[in-house]
Amino acid sequence: MFELDVRSRKPIYEQLVDKLKELIISEVLKQDEQLPSVRSLAQQITVNPNTIQKAYRELENQGYIYSVKGRGSFVSPTSPKQNTEKIMKMKNELLKILSEALYLGISADEIIQLIKEAETTVRGGNENDSLT
Repeated sequence: MFELDVRSRKPIYEQLVDKLKELIISEVLKQDEQLPSVRSLAQQITVNPNTIQKAYRELENQGYIYSVKGRGSFVSPTSPKQNTEKIMKMKNELLKILSEALYLGISADEIIQLIKEAETTVRGGNENDSLT
């Protein structure tokens, strides 16, 4: 579930926060899904429980999770803020990929055709239903 880079200059709790945010934003972890307990996650990834607790506390402060006393931590319902963050991240990734594609010689028309194909796939229709 988690791959931490112990050689990274980034603190382990920040790596955990980023990874959990990524899993929540990409909806691998669904809203109201219970997160692993601090103790079990600490054993699973061989990290000090205080580190896990610090990451959970940070995620709660940012609104990604909520805690129920005696029951554990759960993924918060999706908020517009999370959707906005996910969209911005996706737009940045798309811009990089499109820039590289153009640099490598793929024409804008070919890219537009790929977008039409993707839209058709998402809508589940035929090509006539896509952008014109």
